Amino acid sequence: MCLIQYAEDPEPEEQIPAGPLYVPARPGTTTTAVVIRMFRTPLGERTAVGFTDAELLAVTLGADQPWVRLSESALRAVAAPLGADRLTIDPTFSASAVTPVPVRAAGATVRAA
Repeated sequence: MCLIQYAEDPEPEEQIPAGPLYVPARPGTTTTAVVIRMFRTPLGERTAVGFTDAELLAVTLGADQPWVRLSESALRAVAAPLGADRLTIDPTFSASAVTPVPVRAAGATVRAA
């Protein structure tokens, strides 16, 4: 532990603006053009995600992932009412898409093997 404090040194938790970000989005409704995608951290917290480079977004989420450009402050302002107080910049891992479970017809029974 360092006992000497330097006034000009930033705090480790100090947030440095990330600049314009590429934010994953999806098509919106008739009242909104696009909706930003929300994600979860490995511990289950909601987080907004932004990428500093469009190519990095494509590598992580796929080339067909739509995106919008937002500043960090705009992304935080949009995400806060949705319960996402956290912002993740340039995540490198993502889970694969969920495979839908086929719907059984009404009255169908499941046989044990």
